[in-house]
Amino acid sequence: MRLRLLPWTTPEGKPCYLSTDSDHSRLSLVADDVEAAQLHSGEQVLAGARAVLADAKAGELAVRFALTRAVESLGDILRIAVSRGARIHANQR
Repeated sequence: MRLRLLPWTTPEGKPCYLSTDSDHSRLSLVADDVEAAQLHSGEQVLAGARAVLADAKAGELAVRFALTRAVESLGDILRIAVSRGARIHANQR
């Protein structure tokens, strides 16, 4: 039995883990879907942030909004990377 870092946190911001032997359990598949949605959202946030940064007339609020969304997406992407890295390492044993 191994622990999988899930792509969401508790309301307090603490990590959530799933204990399972199957990558095809219902909750594992939900986590896979959430990861895919977070990656897609990250791509959209990146495109939006690039557009804001390329706009010399973008105001402080637009830049702060873009940066806030980018930081949120980066946190999601890093959590996904850690989770996937741990699963790859576990599968190599």
